[in-house]
Amino acid sequence: MKPLKLLIVIILLLTGVPAVWGYPLDGYPFTGIIRLEGFRLAQNGTVRGRQLPAGALLNLEQVDLRMPDQADFQIPAADPEFTGKVKQLLGGEADRYGISLMDLSDPENPRYVEHRGDYQANPGSVGKLIVVLGIFQALADIYPDDIEARLKVLRNTVVTADSFIISDHHKAPFWEPDGPKIWYRPIQEGDRASLWTYLDWMLSASSNAAASMVMRELMLLVQFGSEYPLSPEAGRRFFKESPKKELAALLTKALQEPLTRNGLDIKQLRQGSFFTRNGKKMVPGTTSYANPRELMRFLIKMEQGRLVDVFSSREIKRLTYMTQRRIRYASSPALSPAAVYFKSGSLYKCKPEPDFKCRKYHGNVTNMLNSVAIVEHPAGKGQLFYMVVVMSNVLRKNSAVAHQTLATRIHRLIERHYQERKSIEEKDRSQK
Repeated sequence: MKPLKLLIVIILLLTGVPAVWGYPLDGYPFTGIIRLEGFRLAQNGTVRGRQLPAGALLNLEQVDLRMPDQADFQIPAADPEFTGKVKQLLGGEADRYGISLMDLSDPENPRYVEHRGDYQANPGSVGKLIVVLGIFQALADIYPDDIEARLKVLRNTVVTADSFIISDHHKAPFWEPDGPKIWYRPIQEGDRASLWTYLDWMLSASSNAAASMVMRELMLLVQFGSEYPLSPEAGRRFFKESPKKELAALLTKALQEPLTRNGLDIKQLRQGSFFTRNGKKMVPGTTSYANPRELMRFLIKMEQGRLVDVFSSREIKRLTYMTQRRIRYASSPALSPAAVYFKSGSLYKCKPEPDFKCRKYHGNVTNMLNSVAIVEHPAGKGQLFYMVVVMSNVLRKNSAVAHQTLATRIHRLIERHYQERKSIEEKDRSQK
């Protein structure tokens, strides 16, 4: 099998559900992310694969920033009426949620909801957004005036999976160019793909193995600058011979400085460690946390083109564009016609309890689920445009279903607002 034509390896989520996949499907010639071509071909039946909803079929030109001319925009005060309506959707479990919702469908009249916006918890896989910010910040630092040089690093750097991936046991779909179907196996040491492909695996498939390899490469990128990429042997030697105290400091620098330099608060948002057991063993880290308000600030800065620069913000947004099976919040049927930019993370833990069976997303000790989404509805037209962050810890209930249901209710609430406003405006015109 040819190394760079290796296929498509998309890792299943931590909880074992099928992956959600990002980046527009026509992006293969631009990025070299091979799986995009496989799933593009699946849409016309050339390759056996899933048919995507209408909202997942935008092209590269259509997936762009929505607020590049609004650099001064800041989160406004919460709208009490709108906030009250959203809080009502949560019922008696409202105190188990933190929500930040920014409705920009009418840019002249933005509406903001905040319920427990300072609720802080481990972000889970949502923290991978911080890792990708680190990569694009490092590239911009090394090549500030040369976008093509940054693209060359992303496209041409070959990353070889090593012991940093241990352990991430979930099976991954593989596709070989010109092959008729996709098959599955866990990612293995020695699997090779471009840095851009690893970014795609990390964000769209939420692969912990890919995330730890990206973090490894981020540290090398920050350490060696324009000398990056290193050979696999040189990379292994660096991690083996460097004192762990120095590696820990390098990891902190690589992950935390980009946040502060881009105007984000590391007291409210931080990714502190690797996503795999072996990664944490090889490079000591610290705690990770987030809250809804600061994650909303991250999304707004991205849409403004203020995460590093316009190029970086656009590519981060494209990497979160969902082009496969939608899950959790994004799986709401109401969002099928919408373009959805999404990241989620979960963590559940159980203890023995009478008449209680521990299941996925049903923890009775911890049942965290975090969802970050940008919705453009309908895709390509974006008549509705809003961003939402939901962080929850509702025990003993299927949190994935809870987020899906909440997504439907929030979307219908926003739809009704504009339908009612349109009716009032039409009535006023008819009376003049």
